[in-house]
Amino acid sequence: MIEILTHDRRMRDLIQLAKTVAQSKATILIQGESGTGKELVANLIHENSSRSNRPFVAINCAAIPENLLESELFGYERGAFTGAMTAKSGKFELANGGTLLLDEISEMDCRLQAKLLRVIQEGEVDRIGSRKPLPIDVRIIATTNRSLSQCVQDGSFREDLFYRLNVVNLTLPPLRERIGDVELLARHMIEKYSRKNGKLNAGMTSEALNFLQTHPWPGNIRELENAIERAVITTQSGQIGLKDLVIERTDPSLKVGVQDQSELEKSWIPGKTLDDIERTVIIEALQYHQGNRTHTARALGISIRTLRNKISDYKLLGIYV
Repeated sequence: MIEILTHDRRMRDLIQLAKTVAQSKATILIQGESGTGKELVANLIHENSSRSNRPFVAINCAAIPENLLESELFGYERGAFTGAMTAKSGKFELANGGTLLLDEISEMDCRLQAKLLRVIQEGEVDRIGSRKPLPIDVRIIATTNRSLSQCVQDGSFREDLFYRLNVVNLTLPPLRERIGDVELLARHMIEKYSRKNGKLNAGMTSEALNFLQTHPWPGNIRELENAIERAVITTQSGQIGLKDLVIERTDPSLKVGVQDQSELEKSWIPGKTLDDIERTVIIEALQYHQGNRTHTARALGISIRTLRNKISDYKLLGIYV
């Protein structure tokens, strides 16, 4: 049974709406940043629908090349193209009577968008190489980490398909807007990975929790889970502490995380004064917290007033606002 852990009122309202619309036949568009749990919500909708005893089929539109995506979606007949030695059912046929999740729909080529629109409108699918359409009964759920309305404006997504998919719109908030859920999710993940790896579940220190609650989580719940799993595996103490949390960023210039003292010392260049080091730490902390002074001051263990004075001294006022 699908369970979505949250204390956040916005998320609770969204979950209730998802369960309500699950009983309908409407197509559903789920939007949200990567790692927010879009596929989990899609599974929740299927589980709470009258189709729950039928297949739930998912396909990632961004992970499959265009020429292969068409055959994966619609299937093909024997001899339809070189190498088609036998007929193959597409995802629509496999999901017949159930739910088809089109993950990252914004990455679908415009030509395939036209074919998808016809399937939705006509309730039938044409295998590649077939002369006879097959009737299907499929509930479509589409997900995207981009704004589809913006994609329509820039011409990369069909407007008519957008309106067909956007009958019910569920937009998941990023984790940075659900700070109250960070502790709940983190403790659940610690228990999960402690059990999985045969380790004692001793929780985390208050310093570690404070760090988790002030990190912006660009990778959202997926990033949090990766950090917790690694911390559970590598911790040498009874609790997960600051030194056990390592957060990797894809941009090396913005790499952040909690490192142990020896690693920090290696990164400091001999000859730097204490003021130089302090200035570097404050600037990097501001970048790390995307200019949020409250979060930065909390993470550095100083008052917001002290931080403001430091920023003024470094002539950074107006850069991080």
